[in-house]
This record gives sequence, structure tokens and C-alpha cells, in this order.
Amino acid sequence: MDFFTAFLFLTLVVSTTKAFDPCASSSSESKGSDLSVIHVYGQCSPFNQHKAGSWVNTVINMASKDPARVTYLSSLVASPKATSVPIASGQQTLNIGNYVVKVKLGTPGQLMFMVLDTSRDEAWVPCADCAGCSSPTFSPNTSATYASLQCSVPQCTQVRGLSCPTTGTGACFFNQTYGGVSSFSATLSQDSLGLAADTLPSYSFGCVNAVSGSTLPPQGLLGLGRGPMSLLSQSGSLYSGVFSYCFPSFKSYYFSGSLRLGPLGQPKNIKTTPLLRNPHRPTLYYVNLTGVSVGRVLVPVAPELLAFDPNTGAGTIIDSGTVITRFVEPVYAAIRDEFRKQVKGPFTTIGAFDTCFSATNEDIAPPVTFHLTGMDLKLPVENTLIHSSAGSLACLAMAAAPNNVNSVLNVIANLQQQNLRIMFDVTNSRLGIARELCN
Repeated sequence: MDFFTAFLFLTLVVSTTKAFDPCASSSSESKGSDLSVIHVYGQCSPFNQHKAGSWVNTVINMASKDPARVTYLSSLVASPKATSVPIASGQQTLNIGNYVVKVKLGTPGQLMFMVLDTSRDEAWVPCADCAGCSSPTFSPNTSATYASLQCSVPQCTQVRGLSCPTTGTGACFFNQTYGGVSSFSATLSQDSLGLAADTLPSYSFGCVNAVSGSTLPPQGLLGLGRGPMSLLSQSGSLYSGVFSYCFPSFKSYYFSGSLRLGPLGQPKNIKTTPLLRNPHRPTLYYVNLTGVSVGRVLVPVAPELLAFDPNTGAGTIIDSGTVITRFVEPVYAAIRDEFRKQVKGPFTTIGAFDTCFSATNEDIAPPVTFHLTGMDLKLPVENTLIHSSAGSLACLAMAAAPNNVNSVLNVIANLQQQNLRIMFDVTNSRLGIARELCN
């Protein structure tokens, strides 16, 4: 083999290897204001705990944590005194990180993968020398632009459990407890946040110093809520109050979706529904769900079980961190019973899924449609059913919300949002949904 032939061969091998690198798009720098979105257990995630072929068990395990998250979301809206979401204020959220994006924090930028959460405002990261953290990811001492914030800054008043001196000034420290068994302490901080080609020079976040009772996950959290400490609020006019995401399917082990910040590049022909605002819980994205159809049957549901009520927090939110859609028990029971009536049985239970049936009956499984003001969202079959690992069973991928005194909230979750472009336009108070292959 002469030199020229050998060179061509080597070039072909290198080019072929790059062409078939399934994580190339996730690991490369994003363009403009688009960031790759990957599932935390996917092959391209640094936190991958998922084994190829067992993704159903992974989903079942994640869905088992949904009740804690939904209970937490319900507790947020139960008290009219609560007007802001504290930084990293829930064991439920800390243990649920379904989709992450790559960001750079500090100067020079330190690479981090942060969980997307549309029901949180503030960001938090586990910091170096954190006592009890499993894998500190951010080192403030090596960032030329890092600063801890003083108690006198307005952001400090947004934090629950803050610890400030009664006289004089000092750093804004705070403590949080969840469930009486887990807690962490953090410092309210600021540093440069890099998102794709954009940089936010003074981004406020919680720098976690200590954890007891549990271990923080290695990734931080990026709040995409509507409140004053959220990414949208802190970015000012840069993104014009607009962002969208497209989540890849859990089954797309190697693939990534995208987080698109700002109005540029958003779908032009997209159906929208109004975003409703709860003054007692301004972070959450409420929509007006007026009904649910199973096949051609509009499920009979008492209107008050779907109605938006800012005083009690009742209504329907769209959330990135809950795995499967949860309805208050009477609504879910009505949907499930109509679904069972049309599919016939017999039915079994797998984990959170109580309506599993032979996959041979999948062809007669009816579609589920969410009726929203101004828009009907007919779910694709892959957003309605989940299959057992052996493929012999198919299950209705929805469940009842936890049955407690605060169970007034319906949650449209991320499994039902997969392979859809979900656009949040806070400026114009609207939510848009369009079909898109996110993989």
C-alpha cells in the first residue's frame, strides 16, 4: 500500500467513525440559541445509568417518583402566601432529572449538564467542597467572575430559609429541609452562564455547600419557570420571553432534542392555547384543559375537576419534570374506564401503569385527545402507550395524582410531550404545540 492509498484509507476510516458517532450532535457546541437536550439516562449523558434494552424499567422507576413531585407541585399552590419558588426546594425535584442541557458556568466556563425544569425559577449547582455531595461539579475558586451575593440584594428575599445577620450585612446563606429527613445549605451566588453561543454575565443561582439525609445528583438545575429568578426573567430582553423544547423519546437511546431560546427559529404555523397565570404561584405554566376524549367519546367529567382556580391552585399545568401525565383521581378513573371499555381486557398492572393489556390488542387502542382552549392535542400512539420490555404488553401511560388534601392539580407530563415542539411565549401569554421529530 503506497502512501497516498494509505492516506485515503485513514481519511475514510476517520470520516466514517465521525459520521457514525451517535453522540456527535450532543457533544458538539450548539449554534445560535439552540442547545441539545438529552435524556439523563441516554447513551450521550454523562450520568447514564440505563442499560440498552431496559428503558421500560427505567421509565417505570422514574414514574414511581412522580407522586412525590406532583404532591410537591400541589403543595406549592395550596397556600396563597407562597409567592415564589425557593432555590432547589424539594427532595422530589432533586431526585428527578429527566432531561438535561449542556451549559458553561464561570470564567473560564466549566462544563455542566443541568436539568430542565419548567416548574422552578431558580438555578442551583452542587459546588466544590460540598459536604455530602456525591460529585461536586462547579469550582467557584477557579472562576474569575464568581461572586457570592449579599443579604442586601433583592434576590435574597426570594429564598426561603435565608440566614442573614440582624445587623450589618453578609452573604446570603439559606437552608432547606424536605420531608423532615433531608436538607441542604447553599450560598446565593452570581456568575457568567454560557448557553450555546449566548452568555448571561451575571446569572444568579444557589451554590450548594452541604447536604444531609440524601445525596444531590451530579447535575445542577436550570429553572425555566415564569417567576422573577427564572432564566427568562434573568435574560431580560435577550430571549423576548420565548423558549421552546423538543424532547426525544425515552426509546431514543442515542439521540437528542433541543432547547430553543428566543423567538428566532420557532415554528411559524403552530397551534396555541392561552397560558393562565396564578398570582399565588406565578412560576407554574397553567393551561385551560376543558376536556379529554378517548377515541370519539368525550369522557364525562365534572367541570370543576378541570377548572382553573387560582385561589386553590386547581387546574392543569404543563411540566417538564413529571414523567407520566397525572389527573386528579376522578378524572383519571373516568379516562381509564372509557379506555378499558374500548380496548376490552383482560388488564394487568406494571408499576404505576394500571391498564396494561396484550399488545395484540394495540391496533384497537383508541387515541387520547386533550381539549385545550383553541386547540385539540391528539396524542400520537407513542405518547399514549408504553410497552413492556418483552413487548407482549402495552399500557396506558397515564395515572392518578396522589390522593391527598392538596390533590387539585392535573399535570401534563414529559412522556406525553415527546416528539412535540412545545413553545412557551410568556410575553404573549400563550403555549404553542407542533409535531416535530425530536430525534
